[in-house]
Amino acid sequence: MERESPAAEPGEATAEPEKKESWWDTIRFLLILFAITLFVRTFVFAPFSIPSGSMLPNLMIGDYLFVTKWPYGWSRYAMPFGMGGFEGRIGGALPDRGDIVVFRYPGQEEEDYVKRVIGLPGDRIEVRGGVVILNGTSVPRQRIADYVMQVSANSPCRVVGNDPEAGAQQSSNGEECHYPRYRETLPGGRSYEVLDQGGSPADEFGPIVVPDGHLFVMGDNRDDSEDSRVSLEEGGVGLLPAENLIGEALIAFWSTDGSAGWLPWTWLSAARWARIGRTY
Repeated sequence: MERESPAAEPGEATAEPEKKESWWDTIRFLLILFAITLFVRTFVFAPFSIPSGSMLPNLMIGDYLFVTKWPYGWSRYAMPFGMGGFEGRIGGALPDRGDIVVFRYPGQEEEDYVKRVIGLPGDRIEVRGGVVILNGTSVPRQRIADYVMQVSANSPCRVVGNDPEAGAQQSSNGEECHYPRYRETLPGGRSYEVLDQGGSPADEFGPIVVPDGHLFVMGDNRDDSEDSRVSLEEGGVGLLPAENLIGEALIAFWSTDGSAGWLPWTWLSAARWARIGRTY
């Protein structure tokens, strides 16, 4: 004789059948994730990798940064995937002198550059003997200990000046590259390190007055940077339109010396751990 299942007591919860996740649930989750990522990438911050040694000693090839977008507002160059179709900037303010900025190269190449802001609209800029003269006053700089860089795939010993103190040296840790280093201090007290490898054509420049809507930017590796001292026609940046700003360098989230291969443990040995977490 077949037994009947006992009836549920009043007030007793009955188990509901487990609901299976549909394809639409998965697609909806991915769409929401994409929308959040796109919003953050467009309006908050974006990743950027350092492509050259023009910002040594502060930024190295193989550094990966987060770049904040809100301090300077947004232009079409700050839009991902080329979505921006408008002129000018929305919101934000001009950078401060000394800010490290990422921007779209103002020439024909679709490349992003990174430099330091030295001059704002209305500033009178001149360079004599490698010393920046801002509004008629030399920017103080103090000679400090050489910058010593371990030579690696991402850190070649590139010497472009004529200073005899610059160049490769052997040590117990392998090959090192030495560069003469200075501490430069802008009006207002903003201080940072720069390299001077000796004479270069860009050591003599100006004077010029930065026009409205533009910035004067320089690389910290002063003799190995094609910046605002070099015109667009000569392959430099020239006076940078503020519209081309993408954002301000915030923090290094990864750094590698370039020695990593396909094996995961080589990524760890190639990491420059001391550089991760550096703020700018």
